[in-house]
Amino acid sequence: MLYKKIVIGVCVFGLYACVKDKPESKPNQPVALSNAQKVMVVNEGNFQNGNASVSLYDTESGVVIDDYYQAQNAQKLGDVAQSLIWHNGFYYTVVNNSGKIVVSDASYKRTATISGLNSPRYMLPINNSKAYVSDLYANVIHIINLATNTKTGEIECKGWTEQMVYSYGKAFVCNVKRNYVYVINTINDAISDSIAVGANAYSLVIDKYEKLWVLSNGDKTKGLAAQLSRINPLNNQLEQSFTFPLAETPSNLVLNERKDELLFLNKGLQRLACEATSFLRTTLLSSTQNFYGLAVNPKNGDVYVSDALDYVQKSSIYIYDSNGGLKKSFKAGINASSFWFGF
Repeated sequence: MLYKKIVIGVCVFGLYACVKDKPESKPNQPVALSNAQKVMVVNEGNFQNGNASVSLYDTESGVVIDDYYQAQNAQKLGDVAQSLIWHNGFYYTVVNNSGKIVVSDASYKRTATISGLNSPRYMLPINNSKAYVSDLYANVIHIINLATNTKTGEIECKGWTEQMVYSYGKAFVCNVKRNYVYVINTINDAISDSIAVGANAYSLVIDKYEKLWVLSNGDKTKGLAAQLSRINPLNNQLEQSFTFPLAETPSNLVLNERKDELLFLNKGLQRLACEATSFLRTTLLSSTQNFYGLAVNPKNGDVYVSDALDYVQKSSIYIYDSNGGLKKSFKAGINASSFWFGF
């Protein structure tokens, strides 16, 4: 995923692996939820502690169910929850260090488990029967049959593959260690092209103009600054590249609800219009907090930011309006890193 997230997830989490959280008491009474939109918060947990979780947040009542998966399935989710998507009536929760993807129905009750994966990161549905899964260590993109929930093949792609998007019949994949975005022909499941971007490319999005934006976090140890690149996915051509000052380490590239503005974490929260011809960023929020995850609610434009604090205690979740004004806050699980917004 993201620079801060990956480095801390692989390195620092290991330092806390021996730190056991005090078990929390579970409410004996059922939690009353409204009919309003629900938000799923993916909490990584601590590496090798098996305390990954997904929190359910009710946007109207403010009620939070700390570990929604355990509440619905009477079992733990696994070790390091990486990402979550909704596709064709099912949730797919990628559990990185457990090497699996948990398939759940609309009530988040497990219906299947996709196994045979090394260190899965993100899942990209190609159609209703096929999906790709990126991987930290496997040097491949996994091909998943969504009808049988099994791995059916691989696409060789040496290096650490991360976020992916689909456009014009092609899958675009960030390859962190290769400093490339690889292009996969989704008909024959083969790499057809590669596009050079900045060092440590982790996150990418497709805006309303059908342009592909890639955030490369840079590498200070090598004197390589972070970059924001715009690519035309129709012809795979690099159209624009903005360079950050070397001291900055931006992360978590997302779009606003209209998909005409880029937002990212950078000592707070910054944004840039997708139509910008110069690198005129706007700072929505300056902060020294340990911001770790970022997402925008496509329904109303609210901005959700997680603060991982010390990586051991529960994360704080802050909800801001589109102008950076704080609206609400609540607590989620350990190392909250991503969000899924209900309909």
